[in-house]
Amino acid sequence: MFEKAEFVISSPSLEKCPELTGAEIAFIGRSNVGKSSLINMLAGQKKLAKTSGVPGKTQLINHFKIDEQWYLVDLPGYGFAKSSKKNRKAWAQMIEDYLGLRDNLTIVFVLVDSRLPPQKIDLEFIEWCGENAIPFALVFTKADKQSVNKGQQNIAKFKKVMLQSWEALPPIFLTSAESGYGREELSRYIEGILEN
Repeated sequence: MFEKAEFVISSPSLEKCPELTGAEIAFIGRSNVGKSSLINMLAGQKKLAKTSGVPGKTQLINHFKIDEQWYLVDLPGYGFAKSSKKNRKAWAQMIEDYLGLRDNLTIVFVLVDSRLPPQKIDLEFIEWCGENAIPFALVFTKADKQSVNKGQQNIAKFKKVMLQSWEALPPIFLTSAESGYGREELSRYIEGILEN
């Protein structure tokens, strides 16, 4: 588990991000997927990342320093944000720049709502990661909002769709920020990545 987590900076562009000092692990997902809640669960703090009932609240690249050693990065969500087309385009460019050009980015966790059947927007983003050789893992969120069985069924559907165009699947996790389900497994995985 992470002992210490502190907010460092919100950046409007890649150029404004902190200097490259330590590994970065990023989190991204569709607006309203529960990203801030998951980050708070992992960090063991209720108010580290700002949660909101309004989709698309995260509009900047947010860096949090963990245990004085590495950064957890909260990226703007994609889709559904009630914002102008111009703003959405700027966010998309900012995310692409960060994911494609950030040298110390180690892995991206793509968050997917476990209650939903495979969504086109998630699949397209995952394809983009694959095409751009960006290492990623999938984190299915909101496991507490339905039976584990139903969550597993939706994950199985997602895997089936992915296997139509992928030779192998990325690491997959099922989590609940509400109950803490999956926290230990995900934390261990992150620790393993950082040790390599």
